[in-house]
Amino acid sequence: MKSASLPWEFMFARAMHKTSDMIEQHKLLSWVAGEIESGNFRTTVNQVLSPINASTMREAYLLIETGRAKGKVVLEGFQWRAR
Repeated sequence: MKSASLPWEFMFARAMHKTSDMIEQHKLLSWVAGEIESGNFRTTVNQVLSPINASTMREAYLLIETGRAKGKVVLEGFQWRAR
């Protein structure tokens, strides 16, 4: 017989609960950042839409809804205007 499991951890659990091993999250994220920067890990981002506004949000939604998105679609560049 075989079994499978899907273990996971909430990314901010250690910080939220102030556990004694909080530094481990920092070490892990620093290691991942280094692997990405060195090219050992590749991101799944395929398309970046900017700035965040109604038009780019609509475009991103249509890409995902119609199944035309390949990889991750990122919205960036929110511009805040104080009134």
